[in-house]
Amino acid sequence: MDVKPVNVDMPDALRTFVDERVRKGDYADAGEYLRDLVRRDREQQAAARLRELIEEGLASGPPREMTESDWASLRAVAMRTSA
Repeated sequence: MDVKPVNVDMPDALRTFVDERVRKGDYADAGEYLRDLVRRDREQQAAARLRELIEEGLASGPPREMTESDWASLRAVAMRTSA
């Protein structure tokens, strides 16, 4: 993994909050805390996208049974995207 430094400027109140989380032992250092926040944000974005896709599917009309042709098309797309 290639790690590059990032400098973050923040008001004293936010820095105090981060320092307190580190002091309490919740995180090893401020960088670990910020990495955790970014990971959580990424997970929340993925969950939001999944909810959008589910809603889109539900709004697309009544369900229909998949045909062998449907499955073949999906397999072809999966093979293209995995290559």
